[in-house]
Amino acid sequence: MRRIYFITPDIEITRQLVNELFLEKIEDRDIHMLAKRGTPLEDLPEGSLLQKSDFIPAVEQGLAVGGSTGMLAGLVAIVFPPASIVIAGGILLGTTLFGASLGAWVGGMVGMSGGNRRIKEFEDAIEAGKFLVLVDLPADRVGEIEKLIKTHIPQAEVESIEPKMPAFP
Repeated sequence: MRRIYFITPDIEITRQLVNELFLEKIEDRDIHMLAKRGTPLEDLPEGSLLQKSDFIPAVEQGLAVGGSTGMLAGLVAIVFPPASIVIAGGILLGTTLFGASLGAWVGGMVGMSGGNRRIKEFEDAIEAGKFLVLVDLPADRVGEIEKLIKTHIPQAEVESIEPKMPAFP
């Protein structure tokens, strides 16, 4: 899946864009709108906490750092004092899993408290009253949808294409 970022100038053009996407069989759950705080989106699909925050990348980073730290702690624990193979394997596995879980939890909490780094570059446009549309698409449809939107709504600007996104959010 790829995520495309579009800037649209007003609510009417944004509504046209979303209707075009629906006609192309893009589901409601794959379209996310971000606007200036207090702007009524009416029936348009608003972005959730996952789009507004850095939750997913922060969990991934916390998982990696916590797992690595836990593994290192486990290796130190089995070297001083020397332990048997069975106990050493359990210690190493337990500390790695504990470290990864703790890191993912802490990373998620930190990620939810801050804004999404990917949409920082669009903050000025959003504060100026424009709308940011995030669309999740299969990689092979990106060019097709981009052309479709540009032909029907020339005011919509394709700003960025995220290289990849996890399948689970």
